Amino acid sequence: MSSIAPLQAQLASEHRVLLAYSGGLDSSVLLHQLVLLRSQRPGLQLRAVHIHHGLSPLADSWVAHCRQQCVQWQVPLEVVCVDVDARQGGIEAAARTARYHAFSELLLEDETLLTAQHLDDQSETLLLALKRGSGPAGLAAMPQQHWLGAHRHLRPLLEQSRQQLEAWAHQHHLTWIEDDSNSDARYDRNFLRLDVLPVLNARWPNFSRAVARSAALCGEQEQLLDELLSESLALLVDACGTLAIAPMLEMSDARRYALLRRWIAGQKGSMPSRDALRRLWQEVACSREDAEPRLRLGHYEVRRFRDRLYWLPLMQSLAGYQLEWTDTAQPLMLPDGLGLLRLNNRGVALRRPGPEEPLIVRFQAQGSFYIVGRAGRRPLKKLWQELAIPPWQRERTPLIFYGDRLIAAAGVFVTRDGAPDSPETTWNIDWCRENNKMEIGDEGQTDSGAAAKL
Repeated sequence: MSSIAPLQAQLASEHRVLLAYSGGLDSSVLLHQLVLLRSQRPGLQLRAVHIHHGLSPLADSWVAHCRQQCVQWQVPLEVVCVDVDARQGGIEAAARTARYHAFSELLLEDETLLTAQHLDDQSETLLLALKRGSGPAGLAAMPQQHWLGAHRHLRPLLEQSRQQLEAWAHQHHLTWIEDDSNSDARYDRNFLRLDVLPVLNARWPNFSRAVARSAALCGEQEQLLDELLSESLALLVDACGTLAIAPMLEMSDARRYALLRRWIAGQKGSMPSRDALRRLWQEVACSREDAEPRLRLGHYEVRRFRDRLYWLPLMQSLAGYQLEWTDTAQPLMLPDGLGLLRLNNRGVALRRPGPEEPLIVRFQAQGSFYIVGRAGRRPLKKLWQELAIPPWQRERTPLIFYGDRLIAAAGVFVTRDGAPDSPETTWNIDWCRENNKMEIGDEGQTDSGAAAKL
């Protein structure tokens, strides 16, 4: 690598780029090349971002180095501090997740993210995927380009070896950071870099390039499968992202699991193991009709309702919550991001509470009730079923009580005890939800089949 021609070709259509700049060898070489490219293309808008993980006592000195280098080369630098929770999948995975979340928050419109992974990194990634027992998607390792949300993510150095990067750095007298943790073989990636790949490359000098070719072939196979299965998946998934179960019953295991993987990928979920996919199908999709199955996958869970699979964030149980709404002139904030209740003309019409009827909000109730518009008393569980309210929404729907009397389920139904007698004794309570996904619709039903908003 003796010129920036390869970089120039890769960035020919890019006008705004953000470089993930750690200050290490790889990103230092890429930043230097970008600065040279900018001198040839003055219209190229270049920024850098340094992620401060706070994991090393030297982290502040790394920030100082990056600032000094960016000042010298006149590159605007953003320094972002992140929290790394090593309990979630280990420290390496947690740090990566924190970095990419920060990148997503920082990217500007029409800006492309650049990261400096190289050929040897690709070998490490594929070997780690082999260790996990990954399929073709995992063995495809790192693509040279893909999308991070609405932004392109490019890896311009992916075909360059570390040896080539070192040669460039020495030729141009660059200085860079040596992260002390890179010598700690307790980390899987460092173990491969320090103890495994040198042996493999000594035996087979072209090993890293052969690995890259294998990763590229796996990537091509996955892309082909994506194209072949995209039409089938589109027929199974509705506007809310839920997946139909019935059409998959007659499919082969291979086709079914391939579709499940692509559905999960479409929900931005981490790819589950083969055993997790088997459990998802057998224990959730094929569970009894009256069951309420669920399978946790990372920070999410898959649940079944009316012959469809739902991908949902983990939710806090609100069964024990009780809130007294004493000052109805002020909105009542609900727990766990459920929004608020307030009085206005758009809300459900209820009778006003009497002087001895405190207004209470709960999320669980027992017993049978008469509701407006239906004959006969019904158990609450039966009402939820008839009104097509999924199980996970039942304990997250505010239940309005006057004292111990259930008056209404916000947005779902009003009991006879809550029906107004006349306009003079009526007020309106509106549930303003902050998260509108899976919200009950205004036209009778949403795609999730919920009941009409009252």
